[in-house]
Amino acid sequence: MQQQQSQQQQQPLYTPKGPQMSETPAVITSKDLLYLTDMMSWNLMALKKAHFYAGQCHIQEISQALEKACQMHERHYKQILDHMQKHTGQPPQNPSKNQGQQMQ
Repeated sequence: MQQQQSQQQQQPLYTPKGPQMSETPAVITSKDLLYLTDMMSWNLMALKKAHFYAGQCHIQEISQALEKACQMHERHYKQILDHMQKHTGQPPQNPSKNQGQQMQ
């Protein structure tokens, strides 16, 4: 019984099958584009909320931390956008259905 348990513990939990990729493929599938568009929407929503709450907050340290979070999400949004433009040659159609405002 102990021998079986020790053999099971030595084996990795997951062993990938098939060929290993040495680098990321240069192709973005339609499913990848949908996921990247979702990621852009999440970052856009997070940056808008962080900016809104930073403006509502009266404690300077918290307001600054929220603005820093806002800048981080904006950076991520732009990185994803740049990546999509690089691989597709065009920006996404609708990064957010409820975008409402342009980023500054």
